[in-house]
Amino acid sequence: MIKKEMLNHLTDVIIPFWKGLRDELNGGYLGYVGYDLKVDEKAGKGCILNSRILWFFANAYTLNKSLATYNNLDMEIEVDEALLEHATHAYNFMRENFLDNKYGGLFWSTLANGVPDDTTKHTYNQAFAIYALASYYEAAGDEEALQLALELFTLIETKCVDNIGYKEAFDEQFLEISNEKLSENSIIANRTMNTLLHLIEAYTELYRVATAIDARKRKEIQFKLELMLSTVAEKIYNPELRRQEVFFDNEMNSIIDLHSYGHDIEAAWLIDRAVEVMGNRSYFIRMTPITANLTDEIYKVAYNGHSLAYESERAEVNESRVWWVQAEAVTGFYHAYKREPKREEYLEAAVQIWEFIKEYMIDSRPDSEWFSEVDKDGYPDTSLPMADPWKCPYHNGRMCFEIIKMEV
Repeated sequence: MIKKEMLNHLTDVIIPFWKGLRDELNGGYLGYVGYDLKVDEKAGKGCILNSRILWFFANAYTLNKSLATYNNLDMEIEVDEALLEHATHAYNFMRENFLDNKYGGLFWSTLANGVPDDTTKHTYNQAFAIYALASYYEAAGDEEALQLALELFTLIETKCVDNIGYKEAFDEQFLEISNEKLSENSIIANRTMNTLLHLIEAYTELYRVATAIDARKRKEIQFKLELMLSTVAEKIYNPELRRQEVFFDNEMNSIIDLHSYGHDIEAAWLIDRAVEVMGNRSYFIRMTPITANLTDEIYKVAYNGHSLAYESERAEVNESRVWWVQAEAVTGFYHAYKREPKREEYLEAAVQIWEFIKEYMIDSRPDSEWFSEVDKDGYPDTSLPMADPWKCPYHNGRMCFEIIKMEV
C-alpha cells in the first residue's frame, strides 16, 4: 500500500534526518550536510531552506494530528508534539534573524550564528516565507504568524510589482538588482516562471488558511491569484509546444529554448490546487486544459518507464535524475490520475517512479535521506550535498503528505 509506505518513509527517514539538523546553539537549522554526511556547523543558513523546514514540520504536525484522529491504516499513530516544536524553532529563527525590521521583507541568508549575511530581498524568498507562515498558522493557530504572512503579501504587492508583472531581485532597500539567484543555463532572466509558480503556491496556501481575515483582504488575495493564473495562460504557457517557458526578459518574452520537466509536472498540480481552493469555475474551465496538456506532454517526452529526466535545452535532454523532479513527478502523476481515473498510465507512472526512488534516490546509509542527483542508471553524484540552501525536505516531504492525503 503506497500510502503506508509513504508514511513509514516520512516517519523513519525524512523527519529524523531534518530533526537531526536542529541548531541548539545558534537557533534555526544547520545549513549544510556533505555527501559524506558530515555536517558543516559553520555553514551559512539560507532563508529559503529555513522557510521550507518550517513549512515541512508544520505540515508534518497537521498531518500527524489528522492521522492520529482518523486512523484507517491499521497502525498505531500518536500525536508527535515535537513536530510542532520543531516548526516553532524554525519560525522563531525566521522572525528573529531573517526578518528585516527596518526595510521590511526577509534577507536571503545569515551566517551560522544568525547574523544577516546576504541581505538581498528576493520575491521568491518572500513567497516561500508566506507559504511557510500560512502552514504554521494552520498548525499552531499563531495569529502573529498569519499577520506576518499578510504583511509580506502587502510588501510584495507594494514593492515587487510593476505594470507587467512581478519583479524579482532587490537590494536591502528594495532597489532592483540583477537576478542571478533565479537565473540558470548561462542567462540572466528579469522574470522567471519559477518565481511566479511559487507565488501562486504561496498565495493559494494563504487564501486557504486565512478564512477569518477581513473580506476585502481575502478578495485581494484571490484577485492576485487570478492575475497570476492569467499570466500563466497568456505568457508562460506555450500552447504549440505544450510546455511552460522558463526564463523571460523584462517584457515577458521567452529568452531560451528550455523545457523544465520537473517544473511542468509540479505546476500542473499546483495550478489545479489553486483553482480548487479559489472555487472559481471560470478559471477551472480556463486552466484545466493547460494543466492536462502539461501532464500529458511530460508523460510523453520525459518519462521513460521508471523515472523522469531533468530538462531539455535546445532539444538536448539532460538525463540526470534530480531528487526534487522525481518527487514532483510522483505527486503530479498521482494527482492527474485522481483527476482522470481513466488515465491509468499516470497511476502506473507514479508507482514506478516511487519504486525508482526507493531503489536509487533514497540513501541506505543510516541517518541519511535522499541523494541530490543520480544518473539515469541510478548512480549518485558524490559531489553534491545531502542538505544545502536548496536541498530540503520540501519536495520529497510534500510528496509523502500529498500521496497520504490523496489515498484517504
